[in-house]
Amino acid sequence: MQAFAPPVTLVVPAYNEAGILEEKIANSLALDYPADKLRVVFITDGSTDNSGQVLARHPRIEHLHAAKRAGKAMAENRAMEFVKTPYVVFTDCNTLLNPGAVRELVKHYQDPSVGAVSGEKKIRPQASAPGAGEGLYWQYESLLKRCDSQIYSLMGAAGELVSFRSALFAPLEADTILDDFVQSLRIVGRGYRVVYEPLAYATEDASATLPEEMERKIRICAGGWQAMTRLPQLLNPLRNPVVTLLYVSHRVLRWSLAPLALALLLPLSLGLALATSGRAAGFYSVLLAGQLGLYGAAWLGWRQAARTGRTARPLVIPLFFSLMNLAVFLGFRRWVRKAQPAAWAKATRQPTVTGAVAGA
Repeated sequence: MQAFAPPVTLVVPAYNEAGILEEKIANSLALDYPADKLRVVFITDGSTDNSGQVLARHPRIEHLHAAKRAGKAMAENRAMEFVKTPYVVFTDCNTLLNPGAVRELVKHYQDPSVGAVSGEKKIRPQASAPGAGEGLYWQYESLLKRCDSQIYSLMGAAGELVSFRSALFAPLEADTILDDFVQSLRIVGRGYRVVYEPLAYATEDASATLPEEMERKIRICAGGWQAMTRLPQLLNPLRNPVVTLLYVSHRVLRWSLAPLALALLLPLSLGLALATSGRAAGFYSVLLAGQLGLYGAAWLGWRQAARTGRTARPLVIPLFFSLMNLAVFLGFRRWVRKAQPAAWAKATRQPTVTGAVAGA
């Protein structure tokens, strides 16, 4: 039986990425998919480096460019005007895909209920504090994604590697912060499923520093608040109760009530420890001590990372747990003030391709 291999367009948004374009091009052209069925398109809107010259050296690569930079969502909207294939795959320029990624994504489209397929994000093993923390976080996040997908549908795709039925792609608002998250969940809102495929994965480096990683988390949380206002249909359990349950439990609570409850728990535990006596006072005192220990460990982890760039393993989980919840409040403030631009700020460090990753 012939393998399912429909025409596909691979789109790579790239803003001033000339330094890593050759690596990304080589990775894209090495994908295990029929060359006559795979269009590879790089869109460099707003770039002011020599990306055009680099891309011109590769005849198989199609290059789209406009002088104005309008953010990733608008670049993807514009790229879709040139997509004529039934399926489209988006991947970030600073990630590397495993050779079978496209095949593993598109195989799910043989099921007409599938509207989008998301790959897995992997962080290269690193000894730095951001590397250790992000690696653990994405192992946990990947577990949740697998559960969501097995129950019914993924609750939001990651932009590092995601594919869509081209006919379902709808242009996003220009100020959209989490473009692939909103796009994929709007497809869920139209009655389709988003499938998670861990055999298709994108590998990248973690942030170079903890402040850079914190900025990324704040941006994501600001985008989460924006997305919640633009996806009201998912909050209606009468439309699809399973979708509402997954969306609220995995996304809405994480970006709203859960961090608020944690913030209130500390003064509440203190008040109860002081206001009660006997066993009750002992219980609340232990609860308070546990919270103070957690946040104390997070503070020590931050200080250690600031001095050495690394964090002792026992401090990694308290540190990243605290940073993630703090980012919700800072992201909310940024969203309310409309201070979060849609365009990404470039990272301070570019990834380095290793033989193990490139050939994974």
